Amino acid sequence: MDNLPELRDIHLPVEGVSIFPLALGWWGILIAVLLLLFMVWAIKVIRKKSKKLYAKYLLNKFAKENTIESAAKMSEILRRICLKKYPQAVVLSGNDWTDFILHKTSKKMNEKLIDLLQTAPYRAKDDLTFSEEDIADLRKFCFDWVGENL
Repeated sequence: MDNLPELRDIHLPVEGVSIFPLALGWWGILIAVLLLLFMVWAIKVIRKKSKKLYAKYLLNKFAKENTIESAAKMSEILRRICLKKYPQAVVLSGNDWTDFILHKTSKKMNEKLIDLLQTAPYRAKDDLTFSEEDIADLRKFCFDWVGENL
């Protein structure tokens, strides 16, 4: 038997093979990459917000202490933030420290609060130079500063 008459020529497609529609596996890889990018972004946002929330939690926690201790803790929180974000500011003290803090915010402080922020870590615990209102003003300033810098 002769099968040659039944053979036909090979016909190539006129146009090239299109990449679309993608196969199911490619869609899975694309979705996995997009999910990974979203998770990285979400983790960054959560970590940034958690630092800010933790700093604000500490500021509220120290609100129950007496005035000088509370102010000293607020100064410590600002220094801890600067340790991570502005390492050059950690060695500053006195007027240089408060000038740096004021330079990094749009808020203003009066002279009494500047003095409180500078000298609170070095004052005696029973010092009554500053009132509760001064501490509340300093706490509000610290909240604003943390909000702008973290």
